[in-house]
Amino acid sequence: MKIVQKEVLSLEEKDSLMQLWNNEYPARLHLKTIDDFESYLNGISNTKHYLLLDDSNKINGWAFTFLREGEDWFAIILDSQIQGKGNGSLLINEIKKNNSSLNGWVTDHENEMKQNNEIYKSPMVFYLKNGFTILAETRLENEKMSAVKINWKR
Repeated sequence: MKIVQKEVLSLEEKDSLMQLWNNEYPARLHLKTIDDFESYLNGISNTKHYLLLDDSNKINGWAFTFLREGEDWFAIILDSQIQGKGNGSLLINEIKKNNSSLNGWVTDHENEMKQNNEIYKSPMVFYLKNGFTILAETRLENEKMSAVKINWKR
């Protein structure tokens, strides 16, 4: 596996990433079209993408950092086939190199379903293992998501 950093994604990469998003994130976050995906990306600023590629250059994971309300934020998605093998930590450590603080929203319960009707497993244990703290007083609750804010500081 190798990580490639990009600021601009090709249409082919966007298509692969949208598929990864729809396969691995809770069904409530489903993006219907590439325009929906591009609208999401256009709504965030100072974006840096980190693509996790296998030996055949297939995208198996994606992390991205962005600026939101003066804070550095991130999101990460891994193909479920490569989870639990150190690949998520590889991506997290790569984005930590370029940031002194990172914030994210994390689903902290097992009440969500993925598109394929499998339970979406909360990645909270992963983030705690990777040095993040839970900011329990800051929650996001809406029709799309139920999550708690996490933070990492150098």
